[in-house]
Amino acid sequence: MSAHTTAGYLPQPLAARLTARRDGLDSYIELFRSMFPESAGYAHDKLDQRHELTPEQRAVEPANADSHLAFIAGGLQSCALYNSSRPGPVYFVDLDGTCNGTPRKRATTLVGFNNEEEVARGSLSVPVSAHSVDAINLKDPKLGLYEQIGNFIKSHGVTKGRVRLELAQREQYASLTVNEYETWLMHHDLAEVLRNPLRFAAERARHAWNDPRAIPGKAVAYAKYDLVYALNKLVDKLGLQSSIIERLLARTLEVGASRFFRMDRGVDLLVSDGRTPGKGNVVEGTYQTPILVQWRQADGASRRVNISLTRFL
Repeated sequence: MSAHTTAGYLPQPLAARLTARRDGLDSYIELFRSMFPESAGYAHDKLDQRHELTPEQRAVEPANADSHLAFIAGGLQSCALYNSSRPGPVYFVDLDGTCNGTPRKRATTLVGFNNEEEVARGSLSVPVSAHSVDAINLKDPKLGLYEQIGNFIKSHGVTKGRVRLELAQREQYASLTVNEYETWLMHHDLAEVLRNPLRFAAERARHAWNDPRAIPGKAVAYAKYDLVYALNKLVDKLGLQSSIIERLLARTLEVGASRFFRMDRGVDLLVSDGRTPGKGNVVEGTYQTPILVQWRQADGASRRVNISLTRFL
């Protein structure tokens, strides 16, 4: 379990496929770095507009919206299950690495278990707006999710286990992730890339030309070239067919980022009594929260999330 919003785990099946070929993992990360380059005009990085930060916090707050977006789009997980009987290590990816030139310290938790049993199951109705693109903070006390989880844990005396949050089968055009629910990041930056995946790649490319009259066309051309290069490199490393490149690129450039991103329909939350012996709690970092993301309107005014609690054995 990672306590961070820009450093997390690759799902084991994806990691196995990426690392089956030399440099496959690096090529995969480079793909999302191409889509979200540093200093591309992200709203999250305009610290003078982040009024929730104190002057002292603004002085040390990293400009790392690109890392948050790459984490979400690349399908990194704060909590991931690895089967130790399968070959290969656990892959922990840090997308920041440094802050103002200083290496960042990361903390993670590994829990070993042989089996697990489901002890509780429930569901939650999450109100959503009429906007096609939206992000909802599932930790909002008004929803009662964490209260429900807490009751499950207490009622069944779970000290080591996991909570699984998953969209109901009928829910389409939506996903779940765990990240920082910061207004500018969620409602501006993430919304922008769901509408236009090349938005920030093109923005960054604008600085490559001196001719202002040629900026729009050249910037988009540069962004497309950069993305094509990254896709080609990834597919070459994995030994896939060129038709897959074309399909991935078409999805990204024509129908938006939602069908290209690896955002999942479910997320896991670790339960442990490591900090409170004998009393299990959801373990998470200071800025972590489960988030429901949608890129098309729901059929009604809400979406349903299924909840399950398991005990490690």
